[in-house]
Amino acid sequence: MYQKPWLSYQEQLEKLKSRGLAVTDEPKALEYLERIGYYRLSGYWHPFRERSGLFCPIGKGIRKGKKTRATSTVLDTFKPGSSFEAAVHLYVFDKKLRLLVLDALERIEVALRVDIAHTLGKYDPFAYLNPELLFEGFAKDADSTTGLPRHVDWMKKQATQIARSKEDFIKHNKNKYGHPLPIWIACEVWDFNTLSELYDGMRLDDQDAIANKYGVENGRTLASWLRSLNYLRNVCAHHSRLWNRNVIDQPKKPPEGVVPDLNSAWKPGNEHIPARPFLLLCICQKLLSAINPASSWWQRFSDLLAEFPENESLGIGWGAFGVADEWGDWECFPKSRQ
Repeated sequence: MYQKPWLSYQEQLEKLKSRGLAVTDEPKALEYLERIGYYRLSGYWHPFRERSGLFCPIGKGIRKGKKTRATSTVLDTFKPGSSFEAAVHLYVFDKKLRLLVLDALERIEVALRVDIAHTLGKYDPFAYLNPELLFEGFAKDADSTTGLPRHVDWMKKQATQIARSKEDFIKHNKNKYGHPLPIWIACEVWDFNTLSELYDGMRLDDQDAIANKYGVENGRTLASWLRSLNYLRNVCAHHSRLWNRNVIDQPKKPPEGVVPDLNSAWKPGNEHIPARPFLLLCICQKLLSAINPASSWWQRFSDLLAEFPENESLGIGWGAFGVADEWGDWECFPKSRQ
């Protein structure tokens, strides 16, 4: 049973102070608690909390000679030097980061809608509904959970998106031509998930043709990247913490030599990098460089990184962001790191 009591904003602030979180401007801190909320902000002061080192046995039980590994327990108290203001600075940086990422993802989404519609539309205006024009595993093989092909579930979701759309061009085409809508019209209401799922369900040659436009050369790699970018989009769209996020749907390693700058992300010893957001932002830039080589997105990202409130003593470092040591001299990084 949940037993934590309701606390006023002032009581919340006093609890933080009693645990060692410095507050230099109490009225401003109360304003942030009222406007942003204790729980959301707690994700940004969480790295500041002290930890106790423990040794736990690997496997079940404790046996003589059994190997152990170091673990830690997060405590309620804060590390020396922790402050409410530092957590807010990290929150503000993270908010700006999410908005910048959404800008990149919008451009990628729009471009891929065109690519998919143009590639499938040459076969048939309604190719997205025809199992014969899609990858057999997607269009015909039964899903282990539903017992139906994944294409069936996909068609239901995209049909719902079309039915809910209030766009005038959707109403016009439905009224004048009826259902179904040609792919170059239907695709305009797809979200990133719908788009990435259909790309994942395209035939390999069609996937490769699109991937080649982005310098990826391997359609299955791009399909993995799009799944990861869809996860990234959901994090940003729901205003969730991003900077040190544990990426659940990790991007697949491209074939050797396809993206040389990113090869080190998957090398032995760098296993944590695909599990952090920085690599996904590099993938965004890879795709954007094909969509619009003159884009200033990477420069704006570089400018934002100069605002990153790095503080290793409080657990705020580039490693948690997912930056490999050898990437520290990239042009996107503030000069202080070079």
